[in-house]
Amino acid sequence: MLTTGSAKKVTIHLNEDTSSRSDFLSREILSLLLSRGVAGATVLRPEAGFGSHHKLHTQEGGIDTAQHMPLRIEFIDTTHNVEMLLPLLNELLTDGMIEAHDTVVLKVAAGIAG
Repeated sequence: MLTTGSAKKVTIHLNEDTSSRSDFLSREILSLLLSRGVAGATVLRPEAGFGSHHKLHTQEGGIDTAQHMPLRIEFIDTTHNVEMLLPLLNELLTDGMIEAHDTVVLKVAAGIAG
């Protein structure tokens, strides 16, 4: 369980349609994070973006309209857990970028599910 104090925030930048060995890469990454006990992860779908290929990807009217839309997967965990996960994430990522930043968890509150 994640507690207050020093931690790492990891952001994975990829495209929505990037495939992996057995599924879309975003799903495989989420499955890996879940199976490895990460406290939580979020998938964000930006409205537009471009990467190293410098082609603008947008929902409407862009050069690559509705193709290769960007995704971000973010999670926060202990430095130790992130260090254990990074080699696995590096192996999975075939197109995109992984970044990690030091952060401080100020509060962890698990509400009642219902």
